[in-house]
Amino acid sequence: MKTSIPPAHEHPFAQYVRILGKGKKGTRSLTEEEAFDSMSMIMEGKALDVQLGAFLMLMRVKEESSQELVGFVKAVRGHIDNSHSQLRELAIDLDWSSYAGKRRHLPWYLLAIFALANAGHRVFIHGASGHTIDRIYSEDVLGELGFDIAKTDADATRLLDKTNFCYFPLEFLCPKLHEIIELRNTMGLRSPVHTLARLLNPCDAPFVMQGIFHPSYRQVHQHAAMALGYQNVAVIKGEAGEIERNPDVECISDSVVKGTLCEETWPPMFSKRHVKEATLEIDVIKQVWQGEQDHEYGVAATIGTIALALKAMQKAESQEDAFSQAQNLWNNRNKDFIS
Repeated sequence: MKTSIPPAHEHPFAQYVRILGKGKKGTRSLTEEEAFDSMSMIMEGKALDVQLGAFLMLMRVKEESSQELVGFVKAVRGHIDNSHSQLRELAIDLDWSSYAGKRRHLPWYLLAIFALANAGHRVFIHGASGHTIDRIYSEDVLGELGFDIAKTDADATRLLDKTNFCYFPLEFLCPKLHEIIELRNTMGLRSPVHTLARLLNPCDAPFVMQGIFHPSYRQVHQHAAMALGYQNVAVIKGEAGEIERNPDVECISDSVVKGTLCEETWPPMFSKRHVKEATLEIDVIKQVWQGEQDHEYGVAATIGTIALALKAMQKAESQEDAFSQAQNLWNNRNKDFIS
């Protein structure tokens, strides 16, 4: 009597690991539809841990295409919309992602956000902290400066009404994506999540700023943002990967302006580079904001970042106008904003 062997059934997620890992000649990028489906399965917990690890690292080696990012972001945004339906009602002016952390310089971009908020611009910050060793993150610094963070949509509404900005950690915005970012120290490498998270724009803000670390990703983000329907986006190689102008070097902004692809070059603000900080003391940020200490690099980084944001939000017609307005915002800041 013959014994029948039950047919083997392939796990539904296996096809996506195979597409990425089929060898030098057989591998290819995912289509937008495949990226959407694979990320939807990940968000719903339908991919096994071993499959997720293989998928993330194969994608990391290959590097994400704009098409893949579009599919990933659409899947995650749908997941966020189901949990945070009120976010799109917040009337946000500027979406600001913060996932990199700082290690060479203090997070001067926070002072740029404060100045923009002081001027009435509503800024929504989303990010993650602690996933990379020896870096300081927005969430931690904001806490030390006395600011609360949002854990719910109601928190976000309250904080925005109070200060014109709020920080909403990925941990509460999209817990599943946060779990994957937390794998950074397990895998030893960053994953595509660090890239796609910057593109989420969960409040559908009309203006989006993005900072990346590797220059090759500027156009990847730019094209993905346009494909996602974002009409106004500025992507820069930010200091350490955050949205912060390094005043010592040329800054290239790959942008989407009213639905059109653009590129703009901002010249260096100094002829010589500044040395990196010996230590990163958060109190220095507070003292510079309150006018108790001068910091040439920090103030320039702040004003330069404000100028980029004003130009991205089409509040300035030229770089000169953007810098002039940025200087005025800095000079007229509410020094009691940080207590």
